[in-house]
Amino acid sequence: MRHLEIKKNIYWVGAVDWDLRNFHGYLTERGSTYNAYLIVDEKIVLVDTVKHYLFDEMLERIKKVVDPARIDYVISNHTEMDHSGCLPRIFEIAKDATLICSPNGEKGLKRHFKKDWTFKVVNTGDTVNIGRRDLKFVLTPMVHWPDSMATYIPEEKLLLPNDAFGQHIATSERFTDEIGWDIVREEAAKYYANIVLPFGAQVRKALETVGSLDIDMIAPSHGLIWRKDIKEIIACYKKWSSNTCDNKAVIIYDTMWHSTEKMACVIKDVFEEKGIRCTMRYLGTNHISNIMKDVLESRYICVGSPTLNNGILPTVSAFLTYMKGLAPKDRTGIAFGSYGWGGQGIVEIEKSFEMCKFQVPLKGLRIQYIPGDDDLSNLKNEINRVVS
Repeated sequence: MRHLEIKKNIYWVGAVDWDLRNFHGYLTERGSTYNAYLIVDEKIVLVDTVKHYLFDEMLERIKKVVDPARIDYVISNHTEMDHSGCLPRIFEIAKDATLICSPNGEKGLKRHFKKDWTFKVVNTGDTVNIGRRDLKFVLTPMVHWPDSMATYIPEEKLLLPNDAFGQHIATSERFTDEIGWDIVREEAAKYYANIVLPFGAQVRKALETVGSLDIDMIAPSHGLIWRKDIKEIIACYKKWSSNTCDNKAVIIYDTMWHSTEKMACVIKDVFEEKGIRCTMRYLGTNHISNIMKDVLESRYICVGSPTLNNGILPTVSAFLTYMKGLAPKDRTGIAFGSYGWGGQGIVEIEKSFEMCKFQVPLKGLRIQYIPGDDDLSNLKNEINRVVS
């Protein structure tokens, strides 16, 4: 795959990670891309790099445009090594280049690489002129690391926001409209749910700044470039960052002898009878990172487990730990489960809901051993009381 000109004299020179299937716990069934961008002006600028093992792929694309030794500036919008991993090798070639980053970026990069590069530290509003273009910088701390920032080129109406608006997709296409809104939105939602969700307040603050910019292209550092549907994806980020949910339900459960599964099916029936869209996620076959996309957009979060050793099944425990770290808010939690004698498992689920500050209108939805018709009828009545 060759480099690609996305604006006049601005090139995608990144790399495609076709075989990536796990991104620190995030299941990436479609692989990923690490997008780097080369700006050719009076000064030559490389914006971000790629994972270390894809350096040669990126370098070959740069060479098709310019001699990489001529690079004047390297911008590091984010310290994480899927974007900064090739900096040492780039600076071995572009020996006189200056590294532009945020104040926290300088700290992080020095801790990561222990190199005495020439740094230029920028803050929101700072500008670097490279000829006929100005590069403007916006700090976006905790979207999703303290060092994160975006680079904006007003002459091109181009925003380079690093991880914001990204998706994990490996493809030979480079633009979202070449794949289609439905697929790209799905992957953007999954990306937000698993990486950006805890930082809603910071996202809203960043969106206030982004909203004041004249943008006709967003080129993130993962996935596809937005040249269409820009208003739509910004609207999605506003919705997700405000914890605005659809009137939907997701039922997440594991089961030992199908008793908890029977309870899950009855709960599903209640939602369907009320015309509320409901998704079932059995933890034996669904990965937690895929389930978080459902959590992102659902008002009702229902979690079920049988009691095991005074607790819950390890799969349910792992999901709850993962969800608590991502900190969804303003949802209704419904905990349920079967038990043999103690029944403490449901308490563990309810504690997790309370830590997330979910509303928990029903407590103690548990059935001993095998649910009978009366048990399931009573469960249905209880769920009906709180679902609207």
